[in-house]
Amino acid sequence: MFEASELVGKTYHIKTFGCQMNLHDSERVSGLLDACGCNEVLTTDDADIVVFMTCSVRENADQKLYGQASAMVSAPKPPSGKRIVAIGGCIAQRDGEKLKQHVPAVDVVFGTSALASLPELLVEAFKGHDGQVVVDTQEEGRGFSTELPSHRAQSFHAWVPIMTGCNNFCTYCIVPYVRGRERSRTFEAIVRECERLVGDGVREITLLGQNVNSYGRDLYGKPRFAELLRAVATTGIERLRFTSSNPKDLTDETIAAMKETPAVMPHLHLAVQSGSSRILKRMNRSYTREDYLDVVHRLKKAMPDIAFSTDIIVGFPGETEEDFEQTLSLVKEAEYSSAYTFIYSKRPGTPAAEFEDDTPHEIIQERFDRLASLVAKQAHEANQKDLHTTVSVLVEGTSKRDDHVMVGHSEKNQTVHFSIPNNHSCDEYIGKIVDVFIDEARTWYLRGTLVGDPR
Repeated sequence: MFEASELVGKTYHIKTFGCQMNLHDSERVSGLLDACGCNEVLTTDDADIVVFMTCSVRENADQKLYGQASAMVSAPKPPSGKRIVAIGGCIAQRDGEKLKQHVPAVDVVFGTSALASLPELLVEAFKGHDGQVVVDTQEEGRGFSTELPSHRAQSFHAWVPIMTGCNNFCTYCIVPYVRGRERSRTFEAIVRECERLVGDGVREITLLGQNVNSYGRDLYGKPRFAELLRAVATTGIERLRFTSSNPKDLTDETIAAMKETPAVMPHLHLAVQSGSSRILKRMNRSYTREDYLDVVHRLKKAMPDIAFSTDIIVGFPGETEEDFEQTLSLVKEAEYSSAYTFIYSKRPGTPAAEFEDDTPHEIIQERFDRLASLVAKQAHEANQKDLHTTVSVLVEGTSKRDDHVMVGHSEKNQTVHFSIPNNHSCDEYIGKIVDVFIDEARTWYLRGTLVGDPR
């Protein structure tokens, strides 16, 4: 019989890899362990329980997990004398008990739908024998992780998943296989959660989903994302963001809701992956280059000051120099303020893993470097538009180099640095919104002077 009291006094440390959904899941794991009487610690050395929340989208995420988790075998034991290593998230869902082959230190494996079972799995592992792996990767009949207690990393910001899974089956992507098909939360449950968060003092909410634009299709027969944006804004939230958006499902109704809802921030992450229609078809992205740019132009017409970020894969199997040049030209036309660029990583189990490609790595790397240079140039140019203007910043913390320099994000999601008076404490600013006059616009951040008082 499972007794949560058996975990009282245990210490834990969580390491998170990957996307915002994993960050949210880590907050739920932390909330669960807190509710069982566990205590969070700052290092793995002091932890009786080490939890790795994993991502399987790119190969380097696997390698990072294997390296850090395997190091637990030779790590110093905690004061209690026994440490349990638990692996959750997408790699856990994908590999299950087979993880033991790569990570000898693992004691518990829990899948993407099994967060609620973690305390019981941990109790079983503490009672078990060394080398025995306790596994739960069951998918069916599980509720949403949002129903679990949460220990948020920031009191002023909250992740709110509105759906899980994905129906798109892009040929390079493992997500539909480890997170399942699209499953939406009810409209009312999302709005209620946002109301509660605003009541708790949250000032910024990010709505999460693998494809938020198709929210509600499975429950209501048609997407209701535009309607959801408007409803969440009525809760009184000051800043509202969302990710990720698939261009094929971004409707005029959603664009209108973004334009007409002041709480929605003027920034959109709109993954393109490639600027070549031929490659997009091989990726099964279900839109063309022209379709994507049409969405961008409609958004710019509705919101002239909007900032775009994106994801781009370089070296997808079969990509030619002409295909890559089309990506460069699209990047110029879309005028991204930032971009996450990746060299294609083969994911076993996906259709693209079977695609043949004989492009030398040196050519792919050279293309990647050219793209990175262009993205940096455009990011610098985008930031110049805010030089000598005043921007609104949600303050998140202090600089690693100087605790009198605060760091936050603008409405367009730019990183902003500013100094505070010597007789002021950083605690007076964290979680507050301030105005900053921008004196300096660098490639990846803005720096400025505080204007007025925090609010």
